[in-house]
Amino acid sequence: MIFTESTLRKLNQLTLVASRVRAGAIKGERRSSRRGSSVEFADYRNYTPGDDLRRLDWNIYARLEKPFIKLLEEEEDLAVHVLIDGSRSMDWGENEQNKFDYARKLAAGLGSIALSSGDVLTVGFLQGGRVAAEFGPSRGGHALPRLFSFLESLKADDKTNLNASLRDYSVKPRRAGLLVLISDLLVEDGYESGLRQLLGRGHEAALVHILAPDEVDPPLAGDLQLVDIETNFEQDVSIDGGMRSLYKTRVREWIQSTQDNCRKHGIKYLDLVTDMAWDEALLLEMRRTGVVK
Repeated sequence: MIFTESTLRKLNQLTLVASRVRAGAIKGERRSSRRGSSVEFADYRNYTPGDDLRRLDWNIYARLEKPFIKLLEEEEDLAVHVLIDGSRSMDWGENEQNKFDYARKLAAGLGSIALSSGDVLTVGFLQGGRVAAEFGPSRGGHALPRLFSFLESLKADDKTNLNASLRDYSVKPRRAGLLVLISDLLVEDGYESGLRQLLGRGHEAALVHILAPDEVDPPLAGDLQLVDIETNFEQDVSIDGGMRSLYKTRVREWIQSTQDNCRKHGIKYLDLVTDMAWDEALLLEMRRTGVVK
């Protein structure tokens, strides 16, 4: 999972956005859009691997034998949590339109932005009703190759209870910050209660809802047997123009309902179809939604 130099340059010009003040937010290296000309000393925080050693206070280290980083006025870091749905339904779509590959590229792009901005990045892989794998928390551009290796090692498989997985992520003590969930939401048990639990932990959330083109407008006709990719449930159907039209209407209603639910709970929502280039989705659509700027 290697980006071109051009793509990396574009990503590194962006920052992730958390618009609401969260209790316990820690000032740090990430430059705020509010900064002025002041770079005066403000406070200290514990050293995290990847921090700029030029900010280390050697006098404090000599006295306490513990590394502390100087914090400057008008600077702040952000805890970034990117959660990827690893259910089998995500492994759908041909080539560049495969939903899981698309999700991993989005996660890599968001992670690159976070790491280059001095933010603290954690990536959680949700599968089987739990956090099946985790990257981080990490800070600094040196962690990017490890992030790419982690994402490349993941495989969409098994049935996922998204609510249970989100609750599992919320159980471990974590610093509140921006949380981005990437999923197709094709789950029986929903996602709402798990995401609300994370909101209750102080996170600001964004939901990136991805579907393949043939899930939005399936090129099907005639008498068919459909098989659920996760449960193997079989359903005989007869598809004609009227049925396809009804299906597309139901998909639009589902997307609208999801958007309305997110708006109700202050969650940023972005629906994407994987025939849009992933970097265009990140550089344009996520900026429009307010996830990045």
